[in-house]
Formats: sequence, C-alpha cells, structure tokens
Amino acid sequence: MAEPSAEFSGAVKKLLNIYHTAIKPMEQAFKYNELRQHEVSDGEITSKPMVLLLGPWSVGKSSMINYLLGLHGTPQELYTGAEPTTSEYTVIMHGEKFRTIEGIVMAADSSRSFSPLEKFGQGFLERLVGIEMPHKLLERVTFVDTPGIIENRKQQERGYPYNEVCQWFIDRADLIFLVFDPTKLDVGGELEMLFRQMKGRESQIRLILNKADSVSTQDLMRVYGALFWSMAPLINVTESPRVYVSSFWPQEYATDTSRKLFMKEETSLLEDLNQVIENQIENKIAFTRQHAIRVRIHALLVDRYLQTYHSKLGWFGDPHEVFQDIVNDPDKYYIFKSILAKTNVSKFDLPDKEAYKDFFGVNPVSSFKQLSQLCSWTGGCLLEKMERVISHELPALLNTVSSSTVKAGPTPLNSLPDTCEGPECEEKPKNRWRRQ
Repeated sequence: MAEPSAEFSGAVKKLLNIYHTAIKPMEQAFKYNELRQHEVSDGEITSKPMVLLLGPWSVGKSSMINYLLGLHGTPQELYTGAEPTTSEYTVIMHGEKFRTIEGIVMAADSSRSFSPLEKFGQGFLERLVGIEMPHKLLERVTFVDTPGIIENRKQQERGYPYNEVCQWFIDRADLIFLVFDPTKLDVGGELEMLFRQMKGRESQIRLILNKADSVSTQDLMRVYGALFWSMAPLINVTESPRVYVSSFWPQEYATDTSRKLFMKEETSLLEDLNQVIENQIENKIAFTRQHAIRVRIHALLVDRYLQTYHSKLGWFGDPHEVFQDIVNDPDKYYIFKSILAKTNVSKFDLPDKEAYKDFFGVNPVSSFKQLSQLCSWTGGCLLEKMERVISHELPALLNTVSSSTVKAGPTPLNSLPDTCEGPECEEKPKNRWRRQ
C-alpha cells in the first residue's frame, strides 16, 4: 500500500487550518455546539471515510460486514443470528493487531473521531464497542454496525438517546447502507424517524435488498416494487436512491435464482464503495463547508435576536420579559425571515425555531456579543472571514484537489488483481475477499 501523496496531506493540512482560523472561533463565540450537539474535531476531518449500516434486525448487516472483510469462519467474525443479535454500535477499524476497545476508552481518546460521543452518557458508551484488526480495506474505510430497528420497542427502553446517536453517525457517514430483508419490509415509527434524520443526505443513501436468493425471481420482482412503494413517502427527492439486490454472504446462491444479476450488483456496490474512498478529501471539504454554512446561519440568527432585543428594550421594560417574548414568538419580529435576505442562506438550512427556546434558556443573552463587535485590527471580522471561507477558500481548495486528482495512494478496489483463470471468472466480481 502506497503512502498518502503530498497533495493529499497538504489538502488535509490546509483544511484543518481553515477550520481552526475561521470556523471554530465563530463556533465558540456563539456556542454552536450547544445548539446542534455537533462538535467537529480534528479527528473527524482527518478520519477515514465512514460506511454506516442501518436497518431492521436480522436483515444481514453484520453478515455483510463479515463478507466484505472475509471474516466468515475466523475468530474475528461478528456474531450473527436470526434473533436481534447486535445490541451495540460496533465500529470496525484498522489496527496493527486484532483487539476490542471499550466505548469508554474510545470516547476518552481525543485523537479519535469518536470522542464527542461522550456527551450521550455512560449508558450509550456501554453499548459502544470498537474492533481493530489488520486489513487492507480497513486501511481505507471504517465500518459502523448499528443495532437493528425494532418497531415495537419504545425509545426509553434502549437506555440512551437512540435518535440523537443515529443523527451523530448519519451526519458523519460518507455512505449509508440501509439494509432490508425481502421478508421484512414493514415501515414503522423508528424507520420513519431515521429517514427524517437523513433529510439532505439522500446522495449518501444506498438501499440494500439483502438475502435476494431466498425468494424466487418472480417474488423478488414483487418485493423490489414493494420496497419502492414503502420508501417513496419517506424519500422526498426526484431521483430515487440506488438499490443493490444480492445476497451478501460467502455461501453459494440458491439454485434457480438470478445469479448473474446478483454478482453484477455486488460488483457495482464495490465500485460505489471505491468511489467514496477515492473522493475522500473532496467529501471532507464538502462536509466542512456544510458545517461552516450551518455555523454562519446560527451566528446570524443569534445576532438578529440580539439586535431585536436591544431595539425593543425600553428604559422601563423588564429585560427578561422582553427577551422571552422574542424567543417565544420569533415570527412576530421576523427573526428567521430576515436571515433569508442574506447571501448563501437557504430556508431549508434554517434550524428549528423551538431549539432556540432551549438554547437561550441555558445561555443568557448577555453572554453574546453582536457580530459587528467581533472584529479586530489584525484578524478582521469573524463574519467576513467565515463568508470568505464559504464562498472562496473552500471552493478553491476543492477545485485544486479535483484538478490534481488527489489520491490517498491505495489501489482502487475495482482494479484489484483477479487470481482465478478461465471463462467462469468473467462473471465474478473482483472482490478478493469472496470465498470461491
């Protein structure tokens, strides 16, 4: 495996510098992390691409990871079964030797990208586990296996904020595999909530119709149609997500099933995964810019709250009552509508109005300064620096990376050497971890 190129390392270093000099100061000035609970660390910017697997219980998420990494029949194999087996969030990543890391240890290590998970409490950290192992694919990507969706279980029975934890992983995933079983296409409250949380991330979603050889070809066509019928109300985009139909495990496909189709689908999935790995730095830049836009909107909103408060506060008015009236009814003072007149602000990026009731309930208005006051002779104004980063610096860095086709060094998945010979190899996907 080749080392990361100088261009790749230079792009990551420049991205970190942009974050620390322009984005993080505004985060801290307006306490953005307390609103979104979305802290961005150096580990996230420098981390490998993350592939997140979601879906109902016993649809083959763990088996799919075992298959892609060739772990079936080895001591490192993830446990699988017909019953709900995965109750933890399992992070599979690269390491010099095989070892298991407790969630508390992962969260305490600030060099990892998982340290912000500590805010979800000890109940969640007990259900977080990391697995390190030496593997060529894990040098390039990290997999996250999640507990299966169980629609008849109440949120409080999980013992931790399930939706908030899922949102954290969704926000950071480069690819989201939503796995289904042909016999389990029921849509309930938990799945609907997940799709609401994935709004704006539709380009990262891939639907996996796993265990496709467990039904006949005719039934598979009906299931495929039923899957789209079930998902259509939840995915409100013009272009539907890519659906991969196959059986992702090392066993032979069942007889009288669409074997050639399944193998071509598997090849397409590997190419899709490879594309995400090749576009690693581009995705990091896009993620950082999206984060910067959200931070800027938050700062503009807080600034607007402050302006309205100071303009409405009279000589004899009660400061608490005046500000409480503004927070309880922001539309009355055109708080959110006024922000839409600013450059690069979309109504779809505006946060929930209710969130600011809790935000200002914890953070008094006196703890903030207006944007016009956050300027210095040497560093300039925070807002101008942020707007320059969003409009010029990050797009310029992206263009530089794209034009030089920065690569992390490793050989693409779809060009891995095929060790078999003969005409039968033509229909086999180039996946050297598949057991023949």
